[in-house]
Amino acid sequence: MRQLRLLMSLFVACVLVFPADAQLLRTIKGVANNPSVQKKVKDAASEKKDDKSDSKQQQQTAASGKVYYVSLNGSGRADGLSAATAKKELQAVLNLIRDNKEDGAVIRVAEGNYLGYMNSGYIEIYNWITLEGGWNADFTERNPLKYITRIEPTQDQLGSNGSKGVIHINRCLDDVMAKKAKGTLIIDGIHINLGYENIYMPADPSDPRNGCPSKAFETGRIVDAIPPQVEHKMFYSDGWIAGNVIIRNCSFVNGVCFALQFGTRCGEVEICNNVFISNRYSAVRINGGDKNGEASHVNFHHNTVAFSWCREKGMEDMGYGYECMTLVNCDIHHNIFACNNMAAIARTHALSGPDKPIENKRVTNIYENAFFMNAADLQLPPTGGGKWTNVKVEQFEDIDEHTIPKVDGNFELQKGDSFFESLDQDYLQGFATLKQVSSSSFNPNSAANQYRAAHGMNMQGSETIRVSMYGNRYNFDKALRLFGAKSGYGAQRQ
Repeated sequence: MRQLRLLMSLFVACVLVFPADAQLLRTIKGVANNPSVQKKVKDAASEKKDDKSDSKQQQQTAASGKVYYVSLNGSGRADGLSAATAKKELQAVLNLIRDNKEDGAVIRVAEGNYLGYMNSGYIEIYNWITLEGGWNADFTERNPLKYITRIEPTQDQLGSNGSKGVIHINRCLDDVMAKKAKGTLIIDGIHINLGYENIYMPADPSDPRNGCPSKAFETGRIVDAIPPQVEHKMFYSDGWIAGNVIIRNCSFVNGVCFALQFGTRCGEVEICNNVFISNRYSAVRINGGDKNGEASHVNFHHNTVAFSWCREKGMEDMGYGYECMTLVNCDIHHNIFACNNMAAIARTHALSGPDKPIENKRVTNIYENAFFMNAADLQLPPTGGGKWTNVKVEQFEDIDEHTIPKVDGNFELQKGDSFFESLDQDYLQGFATLKQVSSSSFNPNSAANQYRAAHGMNMQGSETIRVSMYGNRYNFDKALRLFGAKSGYGAQRQ
């Protein structure tokens, strides 16, 4: 009874001193008179005091919201933590985030051309971050199509970037034990152009060896021999990526060897609102890394994919817009696929033998896409012979439902569609009239071949392949016109 009177006295004193907090004190009184609540409060306090791992987790969560600023007008010695103290070099910020283990950080990048450490021609990412281009110089406005943030190397970078992707994802984002996404990597509003790094033939239409259709072209055909050409990918990962990936509002122009090529171990990959134009091999190839084929999914939508070129000027393989790879499910929708050299979409890779049950679970949906002047709109494995099965869009509904479960809404763009006005008209005309001439020279009775035959060696001949056009450089500014070229399909203006 004495303890109760003492508690009530304290309560009254508190009310007199702090009348505005009467409601709070009534709550305190309730806690004081409720033994079960008192026990919960004591237990919670004890856990907070003893559990150091919780405190560490809270610190990591707080750090995940850090924002860095990068501008060509910044300073290499600045901290990068405000618009006024922006760092000059993008790779320096990426290294700082790596060293501080700041997963979840955001990097805002102002307009300009960023070539990496000491102008090496690439950047390397080590953490789950958001890389956000398209900011103006003072970071007061963002528009990725007005304030262009680009990575545009030249041949000066060929000696330092050949083995790296232009945006290179370090293997530390992989985890062989991961069963679900460990984080999210976002690339937003970054434009990559390799048109000034690649090696092209001269822009001289008078010489058929140059593969230059007219004087309107910036270059002749791309040189497909390696070397001197360097197979430099645009977005590439050392290993699998064990997390979510979002790539949006970007452009990938004049790629010499894939635009996007990486593997996903687990998580959701969303690629949306991008322009892929004049890339060799494939615009997009994403492999699945889960042995059961169930941990990853790609959502590829509202992209414009045009002029994907074959691996070599002989036009015998590759040249795909989107490659559906094994061990990963995908939805491909609301894209525009135009003038792709081999096929707009390829579903030519498949598991067989003991892995057939895994392959049977694979889901590839292709719906609500627009197609125009592709060598094939969809390419499938051979049905009985040695050649690929090439399918036009009007045949999609005849495809086995297990192979492509959802195929509704795909269509061929009609002549006169406003989309065509956004394409480089000279480039389009050159592609539409592309010619390939092959000539061979073999004389079994020549002195050289008679000598080789007498000594048991194979006879030799030569073959010359000339094309009127192949992988010529596409103007970067004209590539950006494709954003918003057709409402509802392909890359849009945000």
